[in-house]
Amino acid sequence: MITDSIALPLHKVDTVLQQTFEQAIAIVRPNFHMGLDLILAIIPLVIALLIFREKSRIPALFWWPLLGIMVLFLPNAPYVLTDVIHFVAKVRVTPPLPIWAMSLLLAEYFFYFLIGMECFVIPLMLWERMLRRHRRGWLIIPFELLIMSLSAFGIYLGRIDRLNSWDVVTDPERLVNQALHDVLALKTEEMTLLFLLAVIVIFYLIKVLNILISGLLGRSEVRGL
Repeated sequence: MITDSIALPLHKVDTVLQQTFEQAIAIVRPNFHMGLDLILAIIPLVIALLIFREKSRIPALFWWPLLGIMVLFLPNAPYVLTDVIHFVAKVRVTPPLPIWAMSLLLAEYFFYFLIGMECFVIPLMLWERMLRRHRRGWLIIPFELLIMSLSAFGIYLGRIDRLNSWDVVTDPERLVNQALHDVLALKTEEMTLLFLLAVIVIFYLIKVLNILISGLLGRSEVRGL
């Protein structure tokens, strides 16, 4: 009898642990939208690596349209930051996530945000390098602020209005009408400014870190020679 009474609670504990493990795995597993958002974020990076090469042989007939596509898709990179709402939703569950699941979730979203923002920072750094080669360095800061402002508004259109970059082709009328409507709305200005401040802070932080890492790697290569 005593053995049976002990076995029953152990069975319940085992069941609870199994359910908790399954719940944690389901929560930590990346969602489909994360993969899609990341693919959209990588598009401007791929284009930037193609058109901003030092010895690029792309004719101007194709270079400028590619640049336009890159700018059009750039907001998709910092847009991943707004997926923090999904992170919060995953954290606020009952029962609470075990420490190991919380650690995996934090690591997952950290690298997700980092990759997304690098897909925004690197294209602008490559663009900066091209401007310096053509002695147009004075345009760098204005270009960065302009692109970040447009991207912040693009984030608003994507997160709040649920519009996409491809709506330029598939539904341009709705895109233009919604954008014009939002430009005149006070709430749009407040949210866009909030997105802009977040993008500016994270952009320059990652840019400085990239420069420092690049400098350290450069010194290591010199020492190796």
